[in-house]
Amino acid sequence: MITRVLATALAAGFAAGVLVAVLQHFTTTPLILAAEVYETQAGHASLHETGDARLVLAHMGHDEAAGEAEWSPSDGLERTLFTSTVTVATAVGFAFLLLAGFLFAGDAIDVRRALGWSAAGFVVTGLAPALGLPPELPGMVAADLVPRQAWWIATAAAPAAALWLILRGNSLAMAALGVVLLIAPHVVGAPHPATAEASRVPAELAARFASASLVVHAVLWAITGALVGLFWQRTGQAGAEA
Repeated sequence: MITRVLATALAAGFAAGVLVAVLQHFTTTPLILAAEVYETQAGHASLHETGDARLVLAHMGHDEAAGEAEWSPSDGLERTLFTSTVTVATAVGFAFLLLAGFLFAGDAIDVRRALGWSAAGFVVTGLAPALGLPPELPGMVAADLVPRQAWWIATAAAPAAALWLILRGNSLAMAALGVVLLIAPHVVGAPHPATAEASRVPAELAARFASASLVVHAVLWAITGALVGLFWQRTGQAGAEA
């Protein structure tokens, strides 16, 4: 059983990750690169607006030191490789989550059921958090990272429990509790900056990125789920023949 789970998750996750990495290259990556141009311009503009040459020189020196201390992949093939690796790792993680859910629930695993579980996974990790914190481009104004991460985790965990209670519960009370959990994170509200500050990233670009990111996220779940169901059945047939 363990071998079958590992083989299915790794094969399905790798294949789905590679396919979606290609999709990202033509959809979200160009938007990120465009936003980074605005982010760089904003950094230089904020320095020159001070009118103090010493601040500009100090910042330039800080940037050079930071560049020496902090490594990041260069644009082009290297960046594409690292982005694709992260996407593949994410898809493998999704595949393991799907299989863990199936085994915990005791459901039979096939393509149709895996697609249903994938839809729930997209709601939990993509759609629900995006209602309060939509995907953000570099240079966009946002609250501190720790509160946003905490809210995201809570907003993913609450809908997961809510969907289980609504779809698996055997009483009206459990369904009602699921509805409460579903809306609770949004009643509390996502963390946002205390003071309004205009973002230098155009609103149209941010909107395109948010929608494209959600579509790519949904596609990643769908392909991963379909391949999990397919590979699980194939490995079962291979084991039976052996």
